Amino acid sequence: MVRAAAATAPASGRPAPRSPRARASPSEARTVPRRPELSERGLHGCRKDFPILERSFHGRPLTYLDSAATSQKPRSVIDAEREFYETLNANVHRGVYALSEEATEAYEKARARVAQFLHAKDPEEVVFLRGTTEAINLVAGALARGGLARGDRVVSTEMEHHSNIVPWHLLRQHPGVQLDFVGLTDDGRLRGEDLDRLLARGTKLFTFTHVSNVLGTVNPVRELTERAHDAGALVLLDAAQGAPHLPIDVQEMGVDLLAFSGHKVLGPTGIGVLWGKKEVLRKLPPYMGGGEMIREVDKADITYKDPPLKFEAGTPNVAGAVVLSRALDYLSRVGWDELRSFEHELLLDAEKRLKAALGEALTIYGPPVGRDREAVLSFSLKGIHPHDIATLLDAEGVAVRAGHHCAQLVMKRYGVPALTRASYYLYNDREDTTRLVEALTKVQQILGR
Repeated sequence: MVRAAAATAPASGRPAPRSPRARASPSEARTVPRRPELSERGLHGCRKDFPILERSFHGRPLTYLDSAATSQKPRSVIDAEREFYETLNANVHRGVYALSEEATEAYEKARARVAQFLHAKDPEEVVFLRGTTEAINLVAGALARGGLARGDRVVSTEMEHHSNIVPWHLLRQHPGVQLDFVGLTDDGRLRGEDLDRLLARGTKLFTFTHVSNVLGTVNPVRELTERAHDAGALVLLDAAQGAPHLPIDVQEMGVDLLAFSGHKVLGPTGIGVLWGKKEVLRKLPPYMGGGEMIREVDKADITYKDPPLKFEAGTPNVAGAVVLSRALDYLSRVGWDELRSFEHELLLDAEKRLKAALGEALTIYGPPVGRDREAVLSFSLKGIHPHDIATLLDAEGVAVRAGHHCAQLVMKRYGVPALTRASYYLYNDREDTTRLVEALTKVQQILGR
C-alpha cells in the first residue's frame, strides 16, 4: 500500500520497511558508489524507470532536455498516485473514521519525510503548499501583514526567477517597502560588493536563489546567509533549482526560510514546500483563512493553530504530499555525490562538443563548468532567434526551453531578449547530447548566416 511505502524513517533512523508493491527496480536499488558512465541510459541505467522517455515525436525518440522546467517521473512515483486514490483517498485531520485516519497518517508521514530530506529539526517546520511560487508569496503576504513596514528594505538579486521578484514588487505598493537587487558579474555570479552595500543600508529580508535557472550558478548559501544575519536580516532561499541536484541541509545552510517544488524533484505538480524555523513561522501571520487552520472562531475574535497547520487552510493536496515522499525516496537512493559527478561530466561533455560543432557562433552564459555550476546550458547562436532554434529542435525530437525563462533581469543584464536552454538530469546521457549537437548543427546550416 502507499501508506506503508510512503512511511519515513522511524526515530531510530533506520528506514521503514518497503511494501512488496513498492519494491525498487534494480536501478532504483543500486547503492554501490562508482564512477558514472555517460554512455549508460541515465545514471546507473535509470532511464528505463521513466516511461515517458520511451515516447517518440515527429518520428524521432524523445530527447528531453528541459528538466529545469519540470522533471520527468519514475514509474514508482506514477504508481504511487494511482495507489493513493485506490486505497487511501479521504480528507485529513477532521475525520474520525478509519480511512480518514489512515490518510492523515500518510500525510503526516510525508511531512516527516520532507523534514528528513531537508535535515530539519522538526516536521512541524514543514508547510505543504502548491510549489515554490506559492511559498514565496506566502512569506511576502505574511510579512506585508506583520513584519514589514513602509520604508523597510527587501533585497533580492538580478539572478532570480520572477517568482522571487514579483511578490516583492507587490510589496512596493503595500506596505511600501524598498526593493533593491544584487547585481551580476560578467561570468554569472553575484556581486558581493552590492550585497555588502545594501546590507549596510539596513535590510529586513534578503532572498536569493540556491541555483540560477538560467546560468546554473550555485550560490554559496551559508556564506551569504551569515553576511545577511550579521546585518540583522532574515534569509529566504529559493531552492527550486537546488533541491533536485544538491543535498539540502537547512541547519548547515543557516537560512530562516526555504522553498522548493515537488515537480522538479521527480514528484507531481501542484505540491511544494515552505520550510521555516519554528520561531520564524510562529511570528508570521496566516496567509489564507479557512478550515483547519483555526483554533477558535467567534463573532468578535479568532485564534489560529500553530504552524504548520496555520498556513494550510482548506483541504490540502494530500495525494501530492504522499507521492512527493515517494519521489524523495527515489532521489535519495540515487546518491548525491554520484548524481553531482554524473551531471558535471554530462555538462563538460556537452559544452565541449557544442563548442566544437558550432564554433564562434555559439555563446554560453554562466560560470565555467565546475563545482559552482549546475546542469544547465543556456546559449545563443549568432543570428538565430532562440524560439526558431527550439522549434527546429522539436522537429528532431529534442525538447529544450527558449525564451526569457521567467528571468528577464538576467536577459537585460546580458543584453539578450531570450536564450535557448538545455537542462540535464539523472535520466539523460551522452546520446542525448549527440542528438542535441546534430540537431543544432542542422539549425545552423539552415538559418545561420
